[in-house]
Amino acid sequence: MFMKIFKLILISFFFITSANSNSIYNLIKIPNLEIYKLKTPNKLKYFYATKPFRLGVHKNISCINSDTKTYNEKYQIISKNLSRYSKKFLRKINLKYIVMCENLSISGINTAGIPDHLMKTLIIDLKFNEKYFERVIHHELFHIINDSFKDLFDENEWKKFNKPSFKYADCSTCSKKLGLDTYTNTNGFFTEYSMTIPSEDMAEVYSHLITGNYKISDDEILNKKIKFIKDKLKEIDNTFVF
Repeated sequence: MFMKIFKLILISFFFITSANSNSIYNLIKIPNLEIYKLKTPNKLKYFYATKPFRLGVHKNISCINSDTKTYNEKYQIISKNLSRYSKKFLRKINLKYIVMCENLSISGINTAGIPDHLMKTLIIDLKFNEKYFERVIHHELFHIINDSFKDLFDENEWKKFNKPSFKYADCSTCSKKLGLDTYTNTNGFFTEYSMTIPSEDMAEVYSHLITGNYKISDDEILNKKIKFIKDKLKEIDNTFVF
């Protein structure tokens, strides 16, 4: 009996300490990854790229490996920001795996992160602009929330908050509105990027709320958007606190 238990412990230890790119690929379908950290209080599991990788049917998603110093520094920032989410909440929104790499792009267009709620994975570009890096972590996490609860985040309802004359772009990459600086005079939007499409507008509102990077104002449009986001998060988890 003792030998059987010992063998089970040994097998488990071997699996955890010697997990290679193939076993991780079988888990989240991303090649060239290794374990960075598995045991975290909210059960998020962190992986890092050891070599460049490509994803997608057309291999149009790419990211490259970083260096040890960057992985260690950025892990501290990412884990600090994500530690505010409980295991219960992360399970509800379907997020389990964080992948760290740099120079992340889709079809040659750089992006801060790629969320995939079906694979329970969020890829984060470690070299994204330092000025917005922490806010962007929550922005990308919101896309996981949104994708997991599409019925809650009704874009038609959201559009009605704006002035009738305002129109979003057809897609986030169809617009030249890329600025991430927070407006002093919001006029319904936190940033220029908020004006691209409804889901990006929602993500910008969420990320400003979660990081406390906003001031209560008399902007009626923005206040309606803020209330909408807060109400929907409460529907997902009534213990959620901004």
